[in-house]
Amino acid sequence: MIAGEPDSRFMQLAEFYQSLQALGAKSAHVDRILRAWLQAKPLDAGTRRQASENFLPLAVREALPELTANLGKLARVIAEHPGEDGARLLVALADGQTVESVLLPRGGVCISSQIGCAVGCTFCMTGKQGLLRQVSSAEMIAQVVLARQRRAVRRVVFMGMGEPSHNLDQVLEAINLLGTAGGIGHKNLVFSTVGDLRVFERLPQQRVIPALAISLHSTDAGLRRHLLPNADNATASLDYRRPSVAALTAMARHLHDRGIRTTVRNSVGQDVDGGCGQLRARHLDGSVAPPRQRRGVLVQCVGEPNS
Repeated sequence: MIAGEPDSRFMQLAEFYQSLQALGAKSAHVDRILRAWLQAKPLDAGTRRQASENFLPLAVREALPELTANLGKLARVIAEHPGEDGARLLVALADGQTVESVLLPRGGVCISSQIGCAVGCTFCMTGKQGLLRQVSSAEMIAQVVLARQRRAVRRVVFMGMGEPSHNLDQVLEAINLLGTAGGIGHKNLVFSTVGDLRVFERLPQQRVIPALAISLHSTDAGLRRHLLPNADNATASLDYRRPSVAALTAMARHLHDRGIRTTVRNSVGQDVDGGCGQLRARHLDGSVAPPRQRRGVLVQCVGEPNS
């Protein structure tokens, strides 16, 4: 095994498919089991018309406990921090690395696509870590499954740790499955990026085309290069602070008066340090976040789905 490579049989979805096929599962059997997993149901869950024992081959049924255990090793919650408008989950992967997921209002979940990030945004705790490794499509889906074990999920946003465009093949594989077997509407899947050109080339070619959110951070090119050296969160160890609600509202009004469509949306997770990377950083250094009760808002760019 390569150093740093996760210790799990099903790191890649292809390995999961191959294990089922080796047991005699046909495409229809694989699809049934995959749908059950993505919807956080037991792998032997049947339908109202057909029980699993009347559909799945015996060898597959006998192997389901082991398959379930292996899928469970992909990701597990080791800390859960509830907030007034959501909850942040610290998720351990099979190799001991950790990522963050956030339960959002109205059935949403924000998931991570990388451990660390190479973009190096100066205001981002994840960016300080550098890129440690990619998160596989199976691990991304496992984050959604963990969320669905806690509540219904109707929307998945790839806005957690990492830059999705730098792990494009794995992210697109996860999006395709979530938009098909996972039963999530295509526009309720949100791909967030700093603007890698490959995204604009690849997304129109996909079977499942998600909504696209672009992180500008500044319309001034020089300032943007400073903020995103390799391409607004407030963190305890960085020198950036979120603008006041009054300042953001004034900015939105200024744009609106000049004919620019602008919306202001709630920024969830402020009371539990919702900026991605902060929970993982505290876990690594053993610190505890100070309790805070505050709410903020974000100016939403045109093209970002209303949430």
